[in-house]
Amino acid sequence: MRLPLTLIAATLALSACNMPNDAAVVSAPVTDPYVNAAGGGAVYRGDVNAPGTRLPGVDSIAPGTDFAAAGTTVYFDESQAVLNDEGRATLTRQAQWLTQNAAYSAVVEGHADEPGTREFNLALGARRATSVQEYLVSKGVEAGRIRTVSFGKERPASICASEASCLARNRRAVTVVSQSQAGV
Repeated sequence: MRLPLTLIAATLALSACNMPNDAAVVSAPVTDPYVNAAGGGAVYRGDVNAPGTRLPGVDSIAPGTDFAAAGTTVYFDESQAVLNDEGRATLTRQAQWLTQNAAYSAVVEGHADEPGTREFNLALGARRATSVQEYLVSKGVEAGRIRTVSFGKERPASICASEASCLARNRRAVTVVSQSQAGV
């Protein structure tokens, strides 16, 4: 008799729990890496930070260029939030684009790889996003146009067991731009 009563009590207790509704995860936008070209063809405009996707020597952004051409992602070393030379070059292009396109604001998303506790990775993601924000501000972007958010290890770019190259893709900060709304 005790077991059925205990199970009923446990079921009632769990059903009374109010689980948070994480609408941000459910409604996360899906980005199509292809854009329609003239004549109906498709042009890939994926992550320009991936090896082989940038033209050598191209370090500036032409006016009217899509933000993806600046590079949206900065990668970090393990457990670090310090920008490397490649990251600073990407952020310099991002700052140039944001300066040319004052009608846009940015959200910098900080991410971490899977090892470590949830709390550690959220804090690390926040430090990574903040270092990107501070660099963009140092390059002339208004601080009020940039927000930061940390996802820690909750939104990996790649699902990994322990492969070093796979984990490295998750140690990143991603800049997402959107058109600013009046009064925001």
